[in-house]
Amino acid sequence: MCGRARCTLSAAQAARAFGFPTTTSAGGGGGDGGGDAPAVRTLQMDRFRPSYNVTPGAYLPVGTLRARAAGGEGGAEEQGPVIQCMKWGLVPSFSSKTDKPDHFRMFNARSESVKEKASFRRLIPKNRCLVAVEGFYEWKKDGSRKQPYYIHFRDERPLVFAALFDTWTNSEGETLHTFTILTTHVSTSLKWLHDRMPVILGDEDSVNAWLNNSSVKLEEITVPYEGTDLVWYPVTTAMGKTSFQGPDCIKEVKIGPSEKPISNFFTKKAAGPVKSEKASGEFAETQAFKTAKEESDDDSGENPSNKTEKIHQTSTVVKDEPVTLDPQVFYKADEGIKKEDGMLPDDPVEERDPFSIKRKIEDAGVEAEMEMEKSGRSPVIPARKKEKGPKDGQASLFSYFAKK
Repeated sequence: MCGRARCTLSAAQAARAFGFPTTTSAGGGGGDGGGDAPAVRTLQMDRFRPSYNVTPGAYLPVGTLRARAAGGEGGAEEQGPVIQCMKWGLVPSFSSKTDKPDHFRMFNARSESVKEKASFRRLIPKNRCLVAVEGFYEWKKDGSRKQPYYIHFRDERPLVFAALFDTWTNSEGETLHTFTILTTHVSTSLKWLHDRMPVILGDEDSVNAWLNNSSVKLEEITVPYEGTDLVWYPVTTAMGKTSFQGPDCIKEVKIGPSEKPISNFFTKKAAGPVKSEKASGEFAETQAFKTAKEESDDDSGENPSNKTEKIHQTSTVVKDEPVTLDPQVFYKADEGIKKEDGMLPDDPVEERDPFSIKRKIEDAGVEAEMEMEKSGRSPVIPARKKEKGPKDGQASLFSYFAKK
């Protein structure tokens, strides 16, 4: 895309950029064109106003080929180069004479689809032209902020764009010449900035192929310019105002570190120390770790990083404890049953099945009752569990709290 440009070129400088002859040698290439003049026809150049911030709707010098009377006998016409001042922003010739021209509608034309649209397709054979500028501007989007960049050749020679022009007459009989700049997909070096760029004709061969040789395929000409001499730098954001003019438009500015978008303030922070605490708690739930954790949490005056370090040290100590391979020992269901009564063996039980232990206890109880009957002793009847709930005349727990 190309919607802003800088053009302060004289007619002679534009002629040299187009490859048209001038009245003086082009050896002084980088000059301001003082005393220079194009050796070709110029039309309506009094309408041109040099500007550092050119927008659609402004007049620019355009190079094209126009029929002119030959000097020989017969008065036959021949094509000759012409520099004419035209308005940027195409107005098709078939537009209604009463329409108000909108130069922002067609200031660019996509080269990939130019053959498909009636506004441009009919212009390709005979209405090709060249536009010369010193540089153009493109904006880089950074969230809601847009930063403009000035793009130009390193040696400051003019950029030449491929363009198409048309002629429209309004209801008052005034003829208006307008043009549109062709664009293509962006070059490799400018992909970071935008997805489109103007078709830059970087040498004399490409200029002649576009202007004089309609037999060359359009696709071969409208390719992105990949030359390393195309450079850029950031400029002031005041460029967004069309009224902003002067050399300050192309003055390079320094860009500070980009501000963090507001969405960053609402994202959750990564909890590194918390995760490590969780992992330590899952794999080493010991009293020593719990104590260290409580002490770490209670010490509010301590540096959080020291707290994390202390927790990690504690977890490290716990993890480094020697691990024994001795089998774990369990005594199951030993309430109310004494080992000396012979109901449980003296040796510890190594992870026995709880159901088998219960059955053995029950069998031992039956054998004890039988022994008591044989010996004439009365069997011991286990006391019944007290039923829950208050007895008659005894206050319940609920009434106890209700009184208070």
